[in-house]
Amino acid sequence: MKIWNKTSVSLLAASIALSGCMTMGPAYEQDKEYQLTILHTNDHHGRFWQNSNGEYGMAARKTLIDNIRAEVQQAGGEVLLLSGGDINTGVPESDLQDAEPDFKGMTMLGYDAMAVGNHEFDNARDVLMKQTEWADFPFLSANIFEKGSKDTLFPAYEMFEVQGNRIAVVGFTTEDTVKIGNPEYTADLDFKSPVEVAEKLIPKLNKKADLVVAVTHMGHYDNGNYGGNAPGDVTLARAVSGIDVIVGGHSQVPLFEPDVQNGTLILQAHEWGKYVGRLDLTIKNGDIVASKYRLIPVNLKDRVKDAEGNSTYVLKEAEIPEDPAMLALLKPYQDKGAESLNVVIGTSNGKLVGERAMVRSKPTNLGVLIAKAQMEKAKADVAIMNSGGIRADMAEGDITYKDVLTVQPFANILTFVDLSGVELMEYLKVAISKEAGSGAFAQFYGVEIIATNGEINSADVNGAPIDANKTYRLAINSFMASGGDGYPKVSDHPNFVNTGFVDADLLAEFIKNNSPIKVEDFDPGYMIDRM
Repeated sequence: MKIWNKTSVSLLAASIALSGCMTMGPAYEQDKEYQLTILHTNDHHGRFWQNSNGEYGMAARKTLIDNIRAEVQQAGGEVLLLSGGDINTGVPESDLQDAEPDFKGMTMLGYDAMAVGNHEFDNARDVLMKQTEWADFPFLSANIFEKGSKDTLFPAYEMFEVQGNRIAVVGFTTEDTVKIGNPEYTADLDFKSPVEVAEKLIPKLNKKADLVVAVTHMGHYDNGNYGGNAPGDVTLARAVSGIDVIVGGHSQVPLFEPDVQNGTLILQAHEWGKYVGRLDLTIKNGDIVASKYRLIPVNLKDRVKDAEGNSTYVLKEAEIPEDPAMLALLKPYQDKGAESLNVVIGTSNGKLVGERAMVRSKPTNLGVLIAKAQMEKAKADVAIMNSGGIRADMAEGDITYKDVLTVQPFANILTFVDLSGVELMEYLKVAISKEAGSGAFAQFYGVEIIATNGEINSADVNGAPIDANKTYRLAINSFMASGGDGYPKVSDHPNFVNTGFVDADLLAEFIKNNSPIKVEDFDPGYMIDRM
C-alpha cells in the first residue's frame, strides 16, 4: 500500500493553481527533523526476469524494496519510489508482450512516479496509453507537448505530502527523442527544451512545494559535456536553481555518489534494475540538512578465476531472495515468451560484437552482418545501420530467435531508396559525421570510404568510385528513413520503398541461411577516418 497521498496535476492546471494569489504555508512542525528515503531505478528495458546468472529481476527487487520500506517506516520515515524511465525495449519476452509484465510488476512494487523515456515511444501511441492503464502511478513529463498546443501529453508533475512536507516531483524527457525515437510515433508532439520549460516551472513549484525532485530521462554527462547528445542533468541543474534532487536515467551510468551541481543532488542507478539507488534525507524546515546515498546491487555477481583458471561468479553482497508473489505474477509472462524464442536458428564460430560501448564507437562484425543482411534482402548496393538499433552481443555457439530479438528489438522495417550518385554522396557525408559514442554512429556494408575532417576523399561501391550519373540503391531501416537519429528523411523520396520486412525477422533468415556464421567473414575490413 502506498504511503503517500498524491494528486495529479497537469501543466495547465498547475499553472492556474500556482498563479493564484494564495499560497498555503508549510504544515510541518518548525525545527523538527523528518526522514525521507528516495528509492530509484532507471532504464529497465524489459528486464522483469533475472538473467541466466541469477542477477537482478523484479522479484528480488521487491524483496529489497519491501525490506527497506519496513526499516524506514519503523524508524519514523517514509519512502518515495521513482523510475527514470525507459521501461520498454530490450528483452524479447517483454517486447513481444508490450512490456505488460514490467508495468504490472512496477505497480506491485509500488512505484510512485516515473519519467517518460525516449523508448516509451518505440511503440504506437495506443500501446503507450495501454501501458499507463497497467500502471497505477503517473507518467511524468513537463516538456512533451501536443503539437501546436499548450497541453502536455502527460502530467508535468505530481504533488506528494509526507508529515506536512510538500514534495513536488516533476518529469523531464530528453529532447533527443524526436531524433532517436521513431518519428512515426512522435510526429504529433513537440519535445521542448527541458531547461527552457524548467526555467518557468521550477520557480512556481518552489512557491508551492518545500522540496522539488526532478525525475528525468536526459542523461548524466560528466561536467556537462554532453557531446552529440541533448543537454542532460548537469546542464539542467546548473541552469535552473531550486531543484533539490534529480533522479535521472538515459545515459545508463552508475553514480555511486551524488553529483552535486548548483546545490542539486544528481542520482542515477545504472540500468536494468541492477541496482536500487537509496537516498536517505533529513529534512528540517523545508530544507535538506543531511543526506546519505548508496547504490544497492540486486544479486549482482563478480566473475572470478580460481588457481586453475576456471571462472565462477561470486555475489557482490548477500543474496536477496525472490518475492513469491512477484514470481507468481511474472512467471506466466516469462513462460509464454520463452516458448517461441528459444528455438535455435543457427550457430557462429565466435562472438559478434554489438555491445553498446563498442558498436557505437567503431565498425564491428555484427554491424557489418546486419548491414549485409539488409543489403542482400533489398538487393541494394549499399546498406547503413544506425548503431543505436544494435542492442547486444551475440555469443559464440548456438543462436536463437531470442538472441536476434535481443540484438534488434525495435521491429523496424527494411526500406530502400534509389539515389543518384550525387544524392548518395550527400547521404554518406551525413552518415560519417555521426559522432562516435552516439546511437547515430553508422555501420556500413557495400561501400569503402576514406574521409578526413568530415570530408569524403573517396567512396567506392562495387569496387569503383561512386559515379554522379549512376543510380545506387541504399538499404536502411524505417527509423532512419523517417529521419531518425538525424539522418536525412528519405521516406518521401519518389524512389522510396517500404519492403514490409521486419529487421529481426530478416536477420534471423540471414543467419539461418548462412549458418554456421564465420565471424571472420564479417570483419569490418576497412576503417573510416571521421575526424
